[in-house]
Amino acid sequence: MNASGRSARRPGGAAGTAAIALGIAFLLLAVLPAGLLGPSAPLGEAIYRLHPPFLNTFQAGVQRHLAPWLWDDVLLPVLLLPGWLPFAAIGLLLVALGGARRRQRRAAAR
Repeated sequence: MNASGRSARRPGGAAGTAAIALGIAFLLLAVLPAGLLGPSAPLGEAIYRLHPPFLNTFQAGVQRHLAPWLWDDVLLPVLLLPGWLPFAAIGLLLVALGGARRRQRRAAAR
């Protein structure tokens, strides 16, 4: 406790709260492609419908400036997943990480 009688907040608490908030935002974002195109529509199709030239530019940039295998082995399979799945996975991961940080803080405070 500090002089005012309140418990001092640790800086890690903000990171946990931010991770949970960002995770919830990603979970809400997961609903968008499923609602617009149906639950089984691929992520690549959703992106193409929003901005058609983006995928060509993105592919060329990744293959030329990063690594060709990154497009073929990592990004292309993600683009073929249902559009909601990558956002939901990231959202759940962030919520879990934020919750884990809170549990660690509570355990350390005991």
